[in-house]
Amino acid sequence: MEAREERLKLDWVEYDAVKYACLNWHYSHSIPAGKMVKIGVWEYGIFKGVVLFSRGANFSIAKPYGLNQSQVCELTRIALTHHHAPVTQIVSIAIKMLRKLCPDLKLIVSYADMDQGHEGKIYQAGNWVHEGLLKGVKMNSFILFGKKTHKKTIWGKYGVGSHKLDFLHKIDPTASVHLAKGKHKYVYVLDEKMRGDIMKRQKAF
Repeated sequence: MEAREERLKLDWVEYDAVKYACLNWHYSHSIPAGKMVKIGVWEYGIFKGVVLFSRGANFSIAKPYGLNQSQVCELTRIALTHHHAPVTQIVSIAIKMLRKLCPDLKLIVSYADMDQGHEGKIYQAGNWVHEGLLKGVKMNSFILFGKKTHKKTIWGKYGVGSHKLDFLHKIDPTASVHLAKGKHKYVYVLDEKMRGDIMKRQKAF
């Protein structure tokens, strides 16, 4: 799928492109787990990054809406290097591609991480529904070697049980619990029949 063919192009990509973009151009420097819908972004033929959709880390992502897991997905990454096209335009095209690929989807969920200074302006500009601020989870991550590190990353590297602060002090005496500021939650409605119910969940920013 193309938009302004001479300038912006979105198309499907393989895992290697996802890995490069996420590790180099996303603040988390990580790749989402599980199956993904992988969409690449080019400007004037130059690779600029990826937009990724997946089930995300929340196994109850569909529960608040009375849907099943196959009907809701998460926009898990927008990993872009310097580009000219507005992010809202890029995401809009990616969503159109997603809808054609997965016609049974009804909602897309995404989050704006306040720890990264994100408020969700691209979602606001794209007519997503703001469901409010999810308060930070105290034990969700740690400061390890001066860097915020998610507990899942710690488990993967050091093993189950390694997310205890006393264990981490053996590795890094300065390790501490990261107190997250929280994330703004946004929802994009794909099924117009649900729009009325979803709009009732709208919270002022």
